[in-house]
Amino acid sequence: MGSFMDWLNGGLFDMPWWGYVLAALALTHITIAGVTIYLHRHSAHRALDLHPIVSHFFRFWLWLTTGMTTKAWTAIHRKHHAKCETAEDPHSPMIFGIRKVLFQGAELYRIEGKKQETLDQYGHGTPDDWLERNIYGVRDRYGVGAMLVIDLIVFGPIGLTIWAVQMMWIPFLAAGVINGIGHYWGYRNFQSEDTSRNVIPWGILIGGEELHNNHHAYGTSAKLSNRWYEFDIGWLYIRTLETLGLAKVRKVAPKLKLNTAKTRCDHDTLQAVITHRYDVVTKYARSLRETCATEMQALKARAVSVDRARMKRWLHIDAQALPETERAERAQVISHSNVLATVYTMRDELAAVWARSTASKEQLVHKLEDWCHRAENSGIVALQEFSRRLRCYA
Repeated sequence: MGSFMDWLNGGLFDMPWWGYVLAALALTHITIAGVTIYLHRHSAHRALDLHPIVSHFFRFWLWLTTGMTTKAWTAIHRKHHAKCETAEDPHSPMIFGIRKVLFQGAELYRIEGKKQETLDQYGHGTPDDWLERNIYGVRDRYGVGAMLVIDLIVFGPIGLTIWAVQMMWIPFLAAGVINGIGHYWGYRNFQSEDTSRNVIPWGILIGGEELHNNHHAYGTSAKLSNRWYEFDIGWLYIRTLETLGLAKVRKVAPKLKLNTAKTRCDHDTLQAVITHRYDVVTKYARSLRETCATEMQALKARAVSVDRARMKRWLHIDAQALPETERAERAQVISHSNVLATVYTMRDELAAVWARSTASKEQLVHKLEDWCHRAENSGIVALQEFSRRLRCYA
């Protein structure tokens, strides 16, 4: 009876209220680390290799705390990247709406995870051993049930609350916040071909996944932070594991190198522009923003109607990606301004350099050099400065 009363008072460990809060946060954080390090960066994108001990620990822990299988999560995430923002995207807020993805993101995962075609096409290279076939892959409820029993034994009745928090943590923060808000609200370092955004610059609570735009720009990078002020706690854990010999980083986002002595475009320039294409578009938009703003004021003075928000948006998006009505509106506006016509046309031509084509490298280098030559003879100071810097890419 005494042991039962002890259990009612606090399980195996009798702690103050804040001790249970810290315990719940620690347990959920391990789960977050498993998702970002093992499922996301290791399994889905092959950005790093993990020691079998670490890999299996995360497989086991995620079975206990989420019931998710490596193959299903990996396949769904890879499909998200392959079909991003289209009708085939498993969880795009642009398709399903922000409310649906934010609050029912886990349900969207379950629906997609039942599609054998998705698993077969995108789930290659994931574990297929005896444990996966007989336990993890087919006994998902056993895992979360075992976690409930463990929490009750360790923490007593409050363990039920801790278990509930564990069960809600990933469905809301990872499946909801990252897949929802991460494509809806926040800031963008790179103008990637989707709506991905960095929710906040400090990736701690969700293991670094908050830096979602950085990830979409460089999908195979093991490090998600990119600017000096950004912090990716998942990268800290990876570097710690690497120091201990338990992980090996395969790829990180490339750093831009500049050679100020260069005066002409060459193969290195072309390769750098293609590699950093999202950064190039972002810098182009920022460089020409003031020029466009000044020109818009001039148009307003001439009673030409302009939508400032749309003009800004057109600097970031390819003309072909705009709705037909918006393309027509853009054409109408720039017909009143040679400066805007040059800025937007050359933006489209620059993006065409890295678009899929049958052109040889020599032809693309010539195309890029011609673009820079015309930019520097445009008479637009900001465009001239941008072009001169572009030539220095190495």
